[in-house]
Amino acid sequence: MRPDILNPIFAEVNTLDGVGPKLAKPLERLGLSKIKDVAYHLPDRFVERRAVANLDEASEGEQIVIALTPTEHRASRGGRGPYRVLAQDAIGNICALTYFGRASYTAKKLLPPGELRWIAGRLDRYGDMLQIVHPDHVAEKADTLSDKQVEPIYRLAEGLTQPRVASLVDQALDLAPELSEWIEPGQADRGGWPAWRDALHLAHRGPHEKARDRLAYDELFANALALMLVRADNRKRRGTPLRGDRALRDRLNLPFPLTGAQTRCITEIEGDLAQEAPMLRLLQGDVGSGKTVVALEAMLIAIEAGTQAALLAPTEILARQHYETLRDMARPVGIEIALLTGRDKGKARESILMGLLDGSIDIVVGTHAIFQDSVAYRNLALVVIDEQHRFGVGQRLMLARKGKTTPHTLAMTATPIPRTLTLAQYGEMEVSQIDELPPGRQAIDTRVVSTGRLSEVADGVSRHIEGGQQAYWVCPIVRESETDDIAAAEQRFASLKARFGDDVVLVHGQLRPEEKDAAMERFASGEAKLLVATTVIEVGVDVPNATLMVIEQAERFGLAQLHQLRGRVGRGSEKSVCLLLRGDALSETGRERLALMRETQDGFRLAEEDLRLRGGGELLGTRQSGEEAFRIADLEQIARLLPAAHDDARLLMERDGGLTGTRGEAARTLLYLFERDWGVQLLRGG
Repeated sequence: MRPDILNPIFAEVNTLDGVGPKLAKPLERLGLSKIKDVAYHLPDRFVERRAVANLDEASEGEQIVIALTPTEHRASRGGRGPYRVLAQDAIGNICALTYFGRASYTAKKLLPPGELRWIAGRLDRYGDMLQIVHPDHVAEKADTLSDKQVEPIYRLAEGLTQPRVASLVDQALDLAPELSEWIEPGQADRGGWPAWRDALHLAHRGPHEKARDRLAYDELFANALALMLVRADNRKRRGTPLRGDRALRDRLNLPFPLTGAQTRCITEIEGDLAQEAPMLRLLQGDVGSGKTVVALEAMLIAIEAGTQAALLAPTEILARQHYETLRDMARPVGIEIALLTGRDKGKARESILMGLLDGSIDIVVGTHAIFQDSVAYRNLALVVIDEQHRFGVGQRLMLARKGKTTPHTLAMTATPIPRTLTLAQYGEMEVSQIDELPPGRQAIDTRVVSTGRLSEVADGVSRHIEGGQQAYWVCPIVRESETDDIAAAEQRFASLKARFGDDVVLVHGQLRPEEKDAAMERFASGEAKLLVATTVIEVGVDVPNATLMVIEQAERFGLAQLHQLRGRVGRGSEKSVCLLLRGDALSETGRERLALMRETQDGFRLAEEDLRLRGGGELLGTRQSGEEAFRIADLEQIARLLPAAHDDARLLMERDGGLTGTRGEAARTLLYLFERDWGVQLLRGG
């Protein structure tokens, strides 16, 4: 049970003053459903203002607080242009306070001529006059603005304003309780970190590095501790040792020899499966490195040992694809493979359920449907999870309850993860890497083209399609919001549809799953020739006939993402091309990213470079994975603080009595605070 002391901040956000149905929607878009989410909604940056006695003391472009007296209101002719209020400082300098659109009504009320007002805003120049456009604050008394000299700027969603978010944050912080310290005292002293509640307050009040580090460390520590509990729990559990006799594996007739890396990974997995403690292993391999073959070998070991295996994929299309690939590969072996998705109904579903129960089905491939309560197995001993990051540890634990004993788990990902982050996201797992590509995979010809040559690119796509090939066209990430991403994609789709007609399909994150599946299906079957998409193109969708990838405004994407997208082509025997369309204003980082993409196709090297280039930017691949591992810690903090958090968690478990004792109780509260409480449940469930 969650400790009572946390209940006030786990209350729904609509219990805060001023939050009705209208505000609930934008708050939900920001992921703020509980009061604690609001308390942790840290500012993106701060505006720092200087109080000046007159305009001579201020510089253009500076954020200031100043006393001004309005002297005259000037509306533009026809009411279409700006509305200006001329105002005078203490020594007679004139400055225009400029408003656009409906804001002019506010100006009439707030700035009566002849009455002194305190103004906060950015001083600029328009022609030969100084001006402040849309002042941030207008107050009758100086002390009203005394706390506005350092002001937090929060991430917003449509329907929210800065003052509204700030007032919700204040309410949330008032409800934050005093909590006992969970960090090892020496660690807290070395960091010079404030207590938890103080850190939360300070992080909203100004650019306090130490407060931010403390909060990031809490999150990393909670994660490391929870993963350690999973690992310890896994060691205690009994699995079924699986030893095969090679009878089935020797019948496999693969069209190509295994690479050294594949053989090494299979040996590591075979060693794990032979143990009684259930395997927890992550298989990392770049796009097209042959992870499926390794997974099939592992599943055949399970079947040779007289048990069953299941492969879990994040989407129906991927499940279908895996099913077909495995069936083709395993045809000479003579085993029974079934596909089970949410779509299967009636007799077809019944017969699969019976086959799983009586053991006549050896391998089942599917989406989450394969772990519903109604699905029972005769003897499930190995679970393979594809595209690991779509499934949190909590879901992995749910699967562990399906076998008579705890099944062995092999997770696979095609997202190369830098070493620093592997520990953060998969601390409870052993890791195997397939770090070489199978022979015969052709390099993808990667070129950088200016957006100015868009019409030539469209001509190229046209020739490509006429030659019987297919292509992807990925639209840019528009930083402001997902809605803008979709608008950009819809616009590009409309212009390409005008040229290519029904040969074009569109896929984005807000389509209903069945519409998305239907569009992907048309493309995968070859009926549609061009797929326009936001970055939601399914990880792993395999269309060998698609040999051209166009990525618009490529400089806006992270390296890991560009690499993932490029990996959608080059899956057949034909030569593939990836065109990176770049805008005119290229930053140094943008230029370096595109150069690296042309230089190498090694996903592991690109992942490390991505980490270096982004520094504290957005977390690696979170935009495409749909599941952020961390909300507070950024990349730079993860790299810097994670090793210490990991050691601290180990110290607590091995020296300081685990979750008993004073620090242990505090750490238990921390696990609930970050909703890593599946770690606590393991202790109880045993």
